[in-house]
Amino acid sequence: MTLVALLDYASVIVFAITGALVASRAQLDLVGFAFIACLTAVGGGTIRDVLLDRNPIFWIAAPGYLGAACAVALVIFFTAHLVESRMRAIIWLDSLALAVAVAAGAGVALALVHATPIVILMGMITGCMGGLMRDVVVGEVPLVLKQGELYVTAAFAGAAAAAVAAPHVPDMSVALLIGAAVTWVLRAGSILFGWHLPVYKSRPPRV
Repeated sequence: MTLVALLDYASVIVFAITGALVASRAQLDLVGFAFIACLTAVGGGTIRDVLLDRNPIFWIAAPGYLGAACAVALVIFFTAHLVESRMRAIIWLDSLALAVAVAAGAGVALALVHATPIVILMGMITGCMGGLMRDVVVGEVPLVLKQGELYVTAAFAGAAAAAVAAPHVPDMSVALLIGAAVTWVLRAGSILFGWHLPVYKSRPPRV
């Protein structure tokens, strides 16, 4: 199994956990758990593969991705009540999934020898879109859009780091690990220390 496939599996499993925990907060049934877990787990990678014209899409080529997401949903359905602060758990697990998924998306684009802007965009899409769909479907403000959060910025920085490092390291896996590390450090810093970009504030018009 290639590193990119391993990263895809890892991001699917961790994103599925966050999706199932969000489903628990929304008090959905078991089918709802499975749906939200699968949507979160494969949403970003599906958009990536469609845009890159990868045929078949990764989870159609290997249905085990969906099986893993459904298994996670089943486990979380019976154990979510054991997590003391589900929102805190979701935020931290989501940060880990973001880092892994950004590396996976960038790795797919690098393997297909795409230009740097495409590598960066595919990393961002793979990392951000599953969580965005999850939050929109359950009616929560997406983590991607919350004020004062480094989320898309972290994904951009991580994908860019992987793209820039790739030509200068002997193995693409090193570049992907660098990208994942940059993504997670920025996201974790935003959670722990409130790192954020300047936020636009409206001002009264000049007379």
